[in-house]
Amino acid sequence: MAYGMLAAGLVVGGWEAYRRWFGPWLGAEGNEVGTVLGWKILPRTSANLAMPPVEQMIDELTKPEVRGSSTAVWQAVLEATLMSLWLAFAALVLGAVVGLGVAIAMSRFKIVQRGLMPYLVISQTIPLIALAPLTVTWGGEISFFGFEWQKWTSAVVLGAFLSFFPLAIGATRGFASPTPAALELMESYASSWWSTWRRLRLPSAVPFLLPALRLAGSAAVFGVVVSEISVGYTEGIGYLTLNYLGEGTARPAKVFSAVLGTIALGLLMATAVGALDRFLGRRRPTQELV
Repeated sequence: MAYGMLAAGLVVGGWEAYRRWFGPWLGAEGNEVGTVLGWKILPRTSANLAMPPVEQMIDELTKPEVRGSSTAVWQAVLEATLMSLWLAFAALVLGAVVGLGVAIAMSRFKIVQRGLMPYLVISQTIPLIALAPLTVTWGGEISFFGFEWQKWTSAVVLGAFLSFFPLAIGATRGFASPTPAALELMESYASSWWSTWRRLRLPSAVPFLLPALRLAGSAAVFGVVVSEISVGYTEGIGYLTLNYLGEGTARPAKVFSAVLGTIALGLLMATAVGALDRFLGRRRPTQELV
């Protein structure tokens, strides 16, 4: 927590320091655009449209979201962030189920690994903006046990589409990590493949699963936020950010209030994954058979 607060303080301090001192000092005369060796690579600081002060962002949070509305900006951002957080969690869980299932199949049957691995890599090159309309169109034809496909369902599926890949790759490598001596020992006990996987391969894969889980959590957040914009889901922080961008000229600080929501979303997911990391870390093998 202390390191997190220190990092936030450094970001805020760096933002304000650049706005007030370094930006104009590096800027070209008359327009205050940051230049280095003649290249305009630093943001404009003379107007609050590009880099509003931090105090203005904080003040914007307390203002009504829409003129005459009883809902403040911070309330709208909080509600949208929590909604996106639930979707990201659902995407992570779905991605974990799919990723681990694929990894188990690939570790059990080598022909599946050789045939499926290239397609897993190719799947991550497909842009979400191309998949979003397909999930909405195809999902609209799905109905089972009274469940009707919703736009939030598309966001969850697309988030899971990004999050399953690092888990599938990490788990596959982890399941193959036990030493030959350990595997031979399990065979000498006439242990079945499933028993060997549960007692040996799965615990050995924990050190590989933990970093993969962190990547999957970030991918789930990114996938959900982008998917909300692509499928038109209006209750999440992704769509709220796009909506606030329309007021970027009149209320530039309002745009950054939505950005703060996306940052909070990422931090909450990182905290949850970190807690799971500590829990699963207890299952790490304490010694390895050689």
